[in-house]
Amino acid sequence: MSSITLPAKAHEYPQVRSLNMLRDLSTVADLIELCFSPTMDQDGQRYLSDMRRASRDDKFLSWANHMAESTSLPLTGYVWEEHNKIIGNASLIPFRDKGQRIYLIANVATHPDHRRRGIGRILTQRAIEHARNKKATAIWLHVRDDNPGAVKLYEDLGFQEIVRRTNWQADPDSSFPKSASDIQIVPRHPRFWSQQQDWLRRLYPEALSWYQPLNLTALKPGLMNWLYMLFMDFNIKQWAAVRGDDLLATLTWMPYGGRTESMYGATSTEADPEALTQLLIHVRRALSNRSTLSLDYPAGEMTDAILAAGFKPRRTLIWMKT
Repeated sequence: MSSITLPAKAHEYPQVRSLNMLRDLSTVADLIELCFSPTMDQDGQRYLSDMRRASRDDKFLSWANHMAESTSLPLTGYVWEEHNKIIGNASLIPFRDKGQRIYLIANVATHPDHRRRGIGRILTQRAIEHARNKKATAIWLHVRDDNPGAVKLYEDLGFQEIVRRTNWQADPDSSFPKSASDIQIVPRHPRFWSQQQDWLRRLYPEALSWYQPLNLTALKPGLMNWLYMLFMDFNIKQWAAVRGDDLLATLTWMPYGGRTESMYGATSTEADPEALTQLLIHVRRALSNRSTLSLDYPAGEMTDAILAAGFKPRRTLIWMKT
């Protein structure tokens, strides 16, 4: 881990205290919504609803009070309180990766009336101190690329950018126009698996697998895997873009119940961008009865190809680590 100077000790700031999940969750949810509502997406709204629902569930809170350090929920963290009012927050979400403890610092928020006092910095420092005391092997956070002030803050605290990823979204549309092309869209054939797997490993790096794991085994061709997916009622769909006998790109659609559908595109950096465009258009037309389609992709890569398929960038996150 990088060396970090942590001048902010809890006893020096009596306004800082640990999150009390038995009484703080709803108030913290209100603060997060106030601070981030202009850029909050459906996942963010669902996240706040979960927090508020949890705050009303006595049995859950009783269980969570004993599980805050072992479950990947926003149940640990620190708040800044003045005159019995919470005006700042930094959540700590624990994860496990290969037996190692990882913390994600999230929801660093300061009430608009109390900004430029260093509250966010102090709370982040306290969260880092907590993670180090728990012998975390890594501390992560993510920040929008259009928030340079926050990026500078985290850099000053010792965080380094690891990856930068854009989330793209589009609504299914059976009438979206197709363009003439010599690229064909076909079901993903087993013979494509080796190349697809290499592309996926590049585009969805292992560095973030603790947070957003991509189960490559579920995509692997074969009778046993197909039977397992059938038994689990997990209906993955996969397509390939080909020109003649040449594989140009693949696209995987994975359902998550009532949540936003997720897709995983795979291609090389030298591939014809039109291949990814044609795949995305095909999926928009083929899945017209589904909910919003979502594609996570390295920022700055295949941007024009994704735009050409009618997808819009929702946000670009910089993932930082110390």
